[in-house]
Amino acid sequence: MTTHTDETTPVASAEYAPERPARLEWARHAPEVYKAMVRLETAARKGLDHTLYELVKIRASQINHCAFCLDMHTKDALAAGESVERIVQLSAWDESRHFYTAKEIAALELTEAVTVLTDGFVPDEVYDNAARHFEEAELAQVIAAIAVINAWNRFGVTCRMAPGHYEPGQYK
Repeated sequence: MTTHTDETTPVASAEYAPERPARLEWARHAPEVYKAMVRLETAARKGLDHTLYELVKIRASQINHCAFCLDMHTKDALAAGESVERIVQLSAWDESRHFYTAKEIAALELTEAVTVLTDGFVPDEVYDNAARHFEEAELAQVIAAIAVINAWNRFGVTCRMAPGHYEPGQYK
């Protein structure tokens, strides 16, 4: 039985589901791929606003159901000063637009379009809106950041990486 408490809450006992072990420690078995992903990640985030970068990472990870990446990027965003309210509203950003800037909305629209390619392409109106808010070099970086988090998400969900153990800044 697991007991979760903090200093202000009376001790309450609740039985939580057991943590599932990872299927595969892919980084240990494919270290060169892991190192290449880290280099790609480092290159993709260059020049991007940290807040926007974390919002993109969180939104793509929500869509892809990657609990490990959600754990990591929400903790990093909170540690960097992002508000709980904006993170909570992110899964419903389209109904909560007033929490985000026009530039962030353009990045979130693009994140969804690139992450969910159900029509096989990114709609022109989504791309054009993003292009209005970002200089070409910055837009290329946003697209790279979206592509990279989607790749990380694929590793996370396929290998069933367990959330909850990440400490902010652990992999920087």
